[in-house]
Amino acid sequence: MKTAATGKIIMAKRTKKTDPKSEADIVSTTGHEVQAELAEEKAAPFPESEPVKTPKPSSRKKPQPTENGDGAFPESKPVKAVKPATTKKTKTDKTTPIEASPVTELPAGEISIHTLLTEIPAKKARATKAKPAENTAPASLPVIPETTEPIANEQLAQVETYSRFSDYDINLFKAGTHYKLYDKLGSHVVTHKDVVGTYFAVWAPNAQYVSVIGNFNGWNAGSHQLNHRWDGSGIWEGFIPNIGNGEVYKYHIRSNSGEELEKGDPFALRWEEPPRTASIIADTYYEWKDNDWMANRYQHTALDKPYSVYEVHLGSWARNTESPNDFFTYDQIADRLVPYVKQMGFTHVEFMPIMEHPYYPSWGYQITGYFAATSRYGTPQQLMNLIEQLHQEGIGVILDWVPSHFPGDAHALYRFDGTHLYEHEDVRKGYHPDWTSYIFNYGRNEVKAFLISNALFWLDRYHADGLRVDGVASMLYLDYSRKHGEWEPNHHGGNENLEAIQFLKDFNVAVYSTFPDVQTIAEESTSFPGVSRPVYTDGLGFGMKWMMGWMHDTLGYFSKDPVYRTHHHNQLTFSLMYAFTENFMLPFSHDEVVYGKGSMINKMPGDEWQRFANLRLMYSYMFTHPGAKLMFMGSEFAQTAEWDFGQSLDWAVVQYECHLGVQEEVKALNHIYTSEPALYEKSFSWEGFEWIDGSNDQDSIFVYLRKGHDAANDVVVVLNMTPNVHYQYRVGVPAAGEWKEIFNSDDKAYWGSGVNNPLPYQSQSTSWHGRENSIEVTLPPLGAVMFKRI
Repeated sequence: MKTAATGKIIMAKRTKKTDPKSEADIVSTTGHEVQAELAEEKAAPFPESEPVKTPKPSSRKKPQPTENGDGAFPESKPVKAVKPATTKKTKTDKTTPIEASPVTELPAGEISIHTLLTEIPAKKARATKAKPAENTAPASLPVIPETTEPIANEQLAQVETYSRFSDYDINLFKAGTHYKLYDKLGSHVVTHKDVVGTYFAVWAPNAQYVSVIGNFNGWNAGSHQLNHRWDGSGIWEGFIPNIGNGEVYKYHIRSNSGEELEKGDPFALRWEEPPRTASIIADTYYEWKDNDWMANRYQHTALDKPYSVYEVHLGSWARNTESPNDFFTYDQIADRLVPYVKQMGFTHVEFMPIMEHPYYPSWGYQITGYFAATSRYGTPQQLMNLIEQLHQEGIGVILDWVPSHFPGDAHALYRFDGTHLYEHEDVRKGYHPDWTSYIFNYGRNEVKAFLISNALFWLDRYHADGLRVDGVASMLYLDYSRKHGEWEPNHHGGNENLEAIQFLKDFNVAVYSTFPDVQTIAEESTSFPGVSRPVYTDGLGFGMKWMMGWMHDTLGYFSKDPVYRTHHHNQLTFSLMYAFTENFMLPFSHDEVVYGKGSMINKMPGDEWQRFANLRLMYSYMFTHPGAKLMFMGSEFAQTAEWDFGQSLDWAVVQYECHLGVQEEVKALNHIYTSEPALYEKSFSWEGFEWIDGSNDQDSIFVYLRKGHDAANDVVVVLNMTPNVHYQYRVGVPAAGEWKEIFNSDDKAYWGSGVNNPLPYQSQSTSWHGRENSIEVTLPPLGAVMFKRI
């Protein structure tokens, strides 16, 4: 992964906005049972429950929770919050109006992202932020300005003693094996003493004082101090009455050194839309309707099933043509993306990171909100609806996940409690020179629990079917992108990052033991052994690995004029020397169409016809080569321009026959790939591939056999890498019988010249290519043909 940012990450300044209306706010609770000593408190049950309608505090009517839902990680229907009591203001308080945002007119029936995220009625006018407590004040006695009166509900303190943690939870957290921390840390709306409010918990072991600040208390750092747990966990927690879903907040942290910090919540389920930087109390409750997919998902994700992935950047796949600077919402994207992917025949979609990130040109790879879907495109539930619609059409969803580094934004993880908490303190291990970002401390148990909990969170709450792990190579080596003297060897004297290696093993064990029917995919570009081999054989445990060497060799070969290809024949044959040492995915990703590399079509040599024929030929080679497939959006219709994250794909070019032809060919390739078992059943085994003729470098012709479980399904593939037509070209076949052309990249439907083999060929008993039977076929110019016995 490479980000577009070449300089320092912009530190977005937090801005405050008004509170949302509280009536009928939707909130949720998650987790296990509370501690026995808190049993008398009326919290919404853990795991999450049916809706609890809570009356106003004065009625004191107890809510009636129902039974918990089923599933390994069940969620609940939300609690309905009461309207919070209003804090009275004195004459010295001032209210600062929110600056009006420009409103863009949209077509009837469409709602702008601005409206979705910001048009929420206020509970009360926003007060100016009170002056925080002085550094000299004791941590246990925060300074509360006299101008701030307590919340009207006299029965509860401003911050109630409350916990979602048991002793067992704390032990798991300290050991780094609590993989469901999102049920514990963060903000959770619960019912306590018959009052709906929010429980906050944050890990800040080197803080002397932590409070919650937000619109609800005028961003007053001295009014709502959290309680420091007594067990050495470093967790601060507490229940604040009468605030719920939609409230914006941050943590005010005073470090042991006296430094004052304002931080977003690492476990927040939603954040303000950038450039605002506050967290938002939210829930991830959703009534899923993808039960059939989830019950049968193993049939779509197994390694002997077809795996054709369409990589998508949500912000630039498509935009409103009447307002091109506005993003589509998740719902609007679903209406367009789902039928398109279905029509094109891809089996999976891979979303580039959709976790919250402040710097849009980072493409999502500089994450600050690891547990939050970016608010640029809407709400968590809208993203869930998008995933659900894909599932209902039989399409899997892979999410890009970035445990390799994070940005240094002042409101996020970096120096979270005034110390190097999440990142490694040693700059040789904790700073990434390529991406001007910071590297997680994989040797710290609590950090491991944070990351693995995050991975499971997306598989659990969002029903993701796989995680593509970014930047694995940078994690594995201490000297990655570092000069001599800029790194320190491990205790064996080697350059392997032993802590990161163990983390990746633990991550994969946790994922596959909890969700055995998903896949983890490593973006790993080195020769590190066993990336996609089981942990019990000392592998890293991934399901698949990107085949970066294949990608570089393939693009290198096809970028050459055909007249020179005879001298580079080994660039294509070499990949089969190591194709089955890992479970490889063949990637033509976003990284290949940025930074001046040009689009896929512009990498091809020759005149216009030859360039399009070359591209169709290269895609045919990709779909018949062993391994899973991945293609970046726009490449499927040969977009001419290099990818620009700041605007929509150039869909207008599909009106031209040459571009439409490539799109139709990719659709046909997906169809034949998913319908011919020989092309996928043994994709990761030597048994699935056999050279028929890999040595004809003089003519630049490749002939090979793809095999599945049944020999009757064998497919013979012939690639002609030159513009020369070959008539009566003899090809050895594995069995006698009639052989029919089932695919031809030179078909006129794909803007080809139409040189084909219209009738089946009866095999002859002429020995050829070391086989007893053979057929004579016609090879189209710069074309790929496939034959199958009928």
